[in-house]
This record gives sequence, structure tokens and C-alpha cells, in this order.
Amino acid sequence: MSIPVGRPFFKMSGSGNDFIFFDARSDAEVAHEFATPERVRELCAVGTGIGADGVVFLQSDTYQSFRIRYFNRNGSVGELCGNASLCSVRLARELGIIGDGQCHFETDAGVMTGHFRDGMPEIALQPVRELAVDAGFDVIPGEKRIGFADTGVPHLVVLVEDASSIDVVGRGRPLRLDRRLRAGANVNFVSPASSDEFLIRTYERGVEAETLACGTGAVATAVMLEAWGLSGQVARLRTRSDRVLTVTLRHADGHILPSLRGEARVVFQGRVSEL
Repeated sequence: MSIPVGRPFFKMSGSGNDFIFFDARSDAEVAHEFATPERVRELCAVGTGIGADGVVFLQSDTYQSFRIRYFNRNGSVGELCGNASLCSVRLARELGIIGDGQCHFETDAGVMTGHFRDGMPEIALQPVRELAVDAGFDVIPGEKRIGFADTGVPHLVVLVEDASSIDVVGRGRPLRLDRRLRAGANVNFVSPASSDEFLIRTYERGVEAETLACGTGAVATAVMLEAWGLSGQVARLRTRSDRVLTVTLRHADGHILPSLRGEARVVFQGRVSEL
């Protein structure tokens, strides 16, 4: 099986979460050709493909500045990806779709708002959908408590003594697949790193492995840390890539309104040849 030669793409990194972006605004065929589970898996494959955590299609939208459609590495559709959203705001500016001011863009999880602060993209997410300070899971040695938050994507958050020593796959996979979770969940392990930072590591569903960062996971973790009384309304989370994601939480009318800020950059541009 071959993929049409010469399709341009952007390889982007959001704090170590890496993505293949296609500009599908004027090329509907690129989404038609590539937006299948098999093609996404081929593109994301390390060694035989480009290698990435996911594939993103940047599309035109009738009402918003643009729209993104996100696919996980395993080919499944993802409603939302925080770091892919940050990257989309960066790429939209690089392509001249938006300027430095506020923009709105459509995702499968709803409309998001983006802007730039201190040279980095920042996005305002939808209100947190569900929150449980105790998710009902038994802790094992080295763990203190487990909570749940849905930030557009379902997440378990596990407070541990030292996130750097956790077997993320060995512990994260069975939690992610637990039948008590209606749609599964990403699993985040967090521990204090310093007086003003936390260390976070994530087992990500759809990738089915540890990733170097997870934007919605950072948001869910910040929500849980505040609920547990361990952090204020601003949390700095140091990811596996050693980049920091900053989460700010606002409260209004009984809702938690999160925003996420972090690195997003174009690593290189290329053209897809045969895989």
C-alpha cells in the first residue's frame, strides 16, 4: 500500500508530544486519503513512518478561525488533545490564519479559545465535565490517592511519592483498561518536584504507552492538585520531556474553567512519500 507522493506536512512538538499536521483547508483530498486508522498508524509508526503521537488535520470552519481533527497513534479519533491544540494555534499563526490576538477554533470536544502569552500559545478549555477527588481505586505502595477528572478527555490522576520511579506502563495500562471506566482513561502520575513545580508522567490511551507530555493530563492533574489542597489556581507541571506546562484554573458559577500554556513549535516540514 502506498500513500500519494508529495503531500506536504508539518512535524510539530508540544512539550515533547509530537504530531504530524496536514493543512487540509484547500486540499480536502489529504483528509480523505489519510484520515483512516490504517493510514494514521502507518504515518505515526517509528522506524517505518514519520513517527508521532498523533495526526492532526487543520481545516477551514464556517464560524471559527479554523478547525482541527485529531487522530491518536493507534488510528482512533481523539475528541481533544491539549498539546495538539497548542500546536494548532502556533501553526495557524505561522500560516497567517490568525494573528497574535485571541482566536477561536473548533474541535470534536467543542470550541476552544487561543492566544499568545509570553511568546507561548495558551488555550482556554471547556469547563471540567466531571471531578471525583476519590475515584474508588485501591492504592498500592508508593501511591497516596487516585482521583478522576474529565477535561475533554477522561483522566485518572495518581498522587505518588516519586513520579520519576514509577513503572508508568506496568501500572498505567491496567488502570487505563479498568472496566469501571466507561471510556477508559489516560493515567497521570504526579509528585512534588520543588516548592513551585510538580513532576508529571502520563500513560496515554490511543498511544498505549508513556508520552513525553500530555496537555489535557496536565489540566486534569492541576484540577486534582487544587481539589486535594496541594496547589493553588496556577500549577506548573514538569513533563517527561523536561518542558513545563502551566495550568491556570478559574472558578465561575460552580464551574472549573482551565487554561493551558506551553511550548509548541514546528520541528520540520516535509512531504510524504511512500510508506
